[in-house]
Amino acid sequence: MQMHQIRYFLALSEECNFTRAAKRSGISQPSLTNAIGALERELGGVLFNRKPFIAMTTLGYAIQPYMQRIAQTADQALQTAQAFRGAGDVPCSPPD
Repeated sequence: MQMHQIRYFLALSEECNFTRAAKRSGISQPSLTNAIGALERELGGVLFNRKPFIAMTTLGYAIQPYMQRIAQTADQALQTAQAFRGAGDVPCSPPD
């Protein structure tokens, strides 16, 4: 599972439209479709029913809170790292 797949999943779960989710994610619609398909294969189940309209499946709803937490935690880690830019090296363990 890759971070971009998680973000694409979340965009599609909110937009319920592949074209809008792709535009929001800054990628082409076929790229989004391929990424969601790869995620579904990795997880072993369908995350979105595609016909007659886009709707999350039970599996999609079950993993959505975990995907949101992963994305939020990654964002927090990035913000923390940005706060330390230019702070210099920090020892792995505090000095005695």
